[in-house]
Amino acid sequence: MADHSPTGPVELGAKMDYAEHDRTYAGFLALAKYGSLFCGALLIAMAFGFFAGGFFSALVLFALIMAVGAFILR
Repeated sequence: MADHSPTGPVELGAKMDYAEHDRTYAGFLALAKYGSLFCGALLIAMAFGFFAGGFFSALVLFALIMAVGAFILR
């Protein structure tokens, strides 16, 4: 049988799944937030490891920045 459900743009009456749209947008924002935190923490830890300490001190600093940042961004 033919499918008679609307398939056009919203202005013409197509159904929108707003709950799924909100979940996708919230997921994108979380990915952008924590991805930016990860990149910033990694850059700071690499600079610290290169100029001031070694690998393990940079790793500790990275973990510390990630923990504090995740707590603040919650």
